Amino acid sequence: MIIVHHLNNSRSQRVLWLLEELGVPYEVKRYQRDAKTMLAPPELRAVHPLGKSPVIEDDGQVLAESGAIIEYLGERHGEGRLVPAAGTPERLRYRYWMHFAEGTAQPPLLLKLLFDRVEKGPMPFFVRPVARAIAQRVKAAYIQPNIERNLDFMESELQGRDWFAGDAFSAADIQMSFPLEAARARGGLDERRSRLMGFLARIHARPAYLRAIERGGAYALMR
Repeated sequence: MIIVHHLNNSRSQRVLWLLEELGVPYEVKRYQRDAKTMLAPPELRAVHPLGKSPVIEDDGQVLAESGAIIEYLGERHGEGRLVPAAGTPERLRYRYWMHFAEGTAQPPLLLKLLFDRVEKGPMPFFVRPVARAIAQRVKAAYIQPNIERNLDFMESELQGRDWFAGDAFSAADIQMSFPLEAARARGGLDERRSRLMGFLARIHARPAYLRAIERGGAYALMR
C-alpha cells in the first residue's frame, strides 16, 4: 500500500490527485501546517530529513519531490496511462512541462508570497517604511514582470489544445496545476487569460480531482 504523507494546502494534493486518476489504492497520513509560521510540522522530518511534503512510501522506499513522485508513480503504477508514448512530440512536451512547473513557473510565485508578507506583515514602526518600499520595488521590478511573462507564455502554449502535453490529459497537467492555482491565488491570473482559466475549470471538474480533495481535506493556497 502506498502511503502519502500529506500536508494541508501543499503540493502533496497533486499526488493524491494522480493516485485517484490512476485508481491506485493508497493511505493518507495527514500533517497540519503551523498556524503562525505556516511551516510543516517537525514530525515530517521523521519521514524525510528535509521535513517537507509531499513524501510517499512505496514498497519500502521513501521518495520526496512532487515531480519525482509523479514520474515514479506514472512509470511504476500507470500502465501506460497519463504519460505520452516515448519518442513522440507529446512526450517531449510532457517532459518539458513536468520540469517547467517547479523550475520556472513556481519560483517567482514563491517570491511574491514572501515579499507580500514583508510588505504587509507586522514589524517595528521605524523599519516599516523602508521594508515595505524595498518589497514593493522588488515586486514591481522583478517578481511581477516574471510572473506575467510566464503566464503569457503558458497562455500561448494552450492555443489550439486543452492540455499542456497535447490533446490528451496527462500527468504533466497535474504537475502544472499547482503553479497555476498559485497564480490564480496571488499572481494576477484572471479572466484576461481565458485559456489558463479554462484549464483550471477543466481540472477542477475532473472526478478524480474532486475525490482527491475529499481525501486530502480542504484545499486553499496561501495568499
